[in-house]
Amino acid sequence: MNEAAPRESSAGEVRSINARVERLPYCSWHTAMRGIICTAWFFDAFDSLAIAYVLPPLIGLWKLQSGQIGTLIAAGFAGQLVGSIAAGWAAERWGRMPTMQVTLLIFTVMSVACAAAPGYEALLWFRFIQGLGLGGEVPIMAAYVNEFARAERRGRFALGVQALFAIGLLVVGLVGVWVVPNLGWRWMFIIGAFPAVLVLPMRLMLPESPRWLASKGRFAEADRALSVVEARAVRDGKVLPPLPADLPPVREAATRIADLFRGMYLKRTLTLWGMWICTYFVVYGLGAWAPSLFRTAYKLPLQQSLVYGFTLSAIGLVGALACVALIDRLGRRVVFSLAFLLGAIPLLLFATGAPRSAFEVLIQASCGQLFMSALAIGLATYTAENYPNQLRALGGGVAGAWQRGASMVGPFIVGIVLPQFGPEAVFVMFGIAALIGAVICALFAVETRGRVLEELAPVL
Repeated sequence: MNEAAPRESSAGEVRSINARVERLPYCSWHTAMRGIICTAWFFDAFDSLAIAYVLPPLIGLWKLQSGQIGTLIAAGFAGQLVGSIAAGWAAERWGRMPTMQVTLLIFTVMSVACAAAPGYEALLWFRFIQGLGLGGEVPIMAAYVNEFARAERRGRFALGVQALFAIGLLVVGLVGVWVVPNLGWRWMFIIGAFPAVLVLPMRLMLPESPRWLASKGRFAEADRALSVVEARAVRDGKVLPPLPADLPPVREAATRIADLFRGMYLKRTLTLWGMWICTYFVVYGLGAWAPSLFRTAYKLPLQQSLVYGFTLSAIGLVGALACVALIDRLGRRVVFSLAFLLGAIPLLLFATGAPRSAFEVLIQASCGQLFMSALAIGLATYTAENYPNQLRALGGGVAGAWQRGASMVGPFIVGIVLPQFGPEAVFVMFGIAALIGAVICALFAVETRGRVLEELAPVL
């Protein structure tokens, strides 16, 4: 182990936790950390949209109506809404790592419960409780990864992890196309639960976030946690350069939810909420309903409906990877504004009322999903960048709650709009939401590219 880091700490550098993170070369520890977080993010996505591929057979099996379909989809997101806020607060109170472990355990156990659900009411409640774990994970994981990332290329570092979420959405479609017709719908939940159990002991290998520890005044613990990573870098043959100068130190500060609405953070909070709502109203509303929409509105066979739903997920992965490639080159504001606008256009074109085959609908909807998926992967990282250490998980959790709320309301509204006005009106509704998001982002979003977190989001 390199002795330079402890000597610097004892000389007073223990409070320069952020400077030590900024000078830390990427090493095998970062690879292992991102692999563990990636795995959890992957199964978060898998379990979030498994319901979309479970619903088509359940519609006939349990004789579900449009309103029941929307309610069943919404139940999971309702749980995620509650879990997002609760876990965000818990992560600021007790730390990132213990809160992540608890949320993982909740959604793993409830995945098994969903697989054993005897009927509609039981599955409804199991999905709600499962959502408590699912909703809590994303803001905490985003905060944790950002707090170990250097300002330079932080976007690619963090979004590279979140790409597994987009891949999870793709895999759930691929698995669902084969598993549901051949093994039955219950196996979708069983598959979503089993690998997640393997991640739990791996989580115990990760230290608590040094930035969070420092923000709580626990500088000695922060020093020990970061020294573990510094030692790994040295064992990997990396050289620890001198600490960068003129960086604001990590300041001890209490977590107060009211601070989300004070000073500069009021505009940031409202802007982020608007972006989350507009993004996930479209992404999950469209993604969760797609197989059922093609099955009911366009009268496609079950297998073909599932394949079309999978196609939307595959197109979404392309948009997510494009966001990873461009986020540090063009900046967050440009990428997100363009994604909103270009996602809105093909959806708004459904307003023309021209007759379309199911395949033409798929192509047009996929164009919208392509760009909206860039936002779906990027917003968690962007939100974490907008808040100081003592608000990062809480701010992400509250913003994520609006995401879950929009994800819950979107499918529910589709269940109302579809029988009254037809599928074209559903797509136009999503296009309007995307257009509103473009206006919000272009006018109010803050550019965060290349800036150190403590400089970008200071303690008030």
